[in-house]
Amino acid sequence: MKWLAAPALILATGVATVPSEGSQSEPIAGVANPARARQNWILSCQGCHRADATGSSTTTPTMAGYVARFLQVPGGREYLVRVPGVATAALSDADLAEVINWSLVRFDPTNIPPDFTPYSAAEVGRLRLKPLRAEAATVRANMVARMSEKQH
Repeated sequence: MKWLAAPALILATGVATVPSEGSQSEPIAGVANPARARQNWILSCQGCHRADATGSSTTTPTMAGYVARFLQVPGGREYLVRVPGVATAALSDADLAEVINWSLVRFDPTNIPPDFTPYSAAEVGRLRLKPLRAEAATVRANMVARMSEKQH
């Protein structure tokens, strides 16, 4: 059983094999504790989205270089909270808002709109009451189509 202590200690201390934060030492709006946000990403998101947020071509959409584009189309802000893995995450509303804000800056800073307002716990709490389920793929396809129209 002693061999279980090392992985548990690594997980508890936040030392894991994920991309480093690099030079991202500036404060992130809506993120009170970046280490906690990163830890919540590791425990709640990276299992499907991967450490670098590239996802899987067959099961999990990429977030890297893409996720903040949803903020640029009507309904996209709400969509990011209502997707099943986000809306049903075992995190408090405050922790979920923090990890969403952290993820946007960490994985897609160039596509964040200049007038972006960070997600709040109250907003996340309200939106996650209506999670997308079977319709999630259709809603995503509509959002992606709107993004494509906006680029042309």
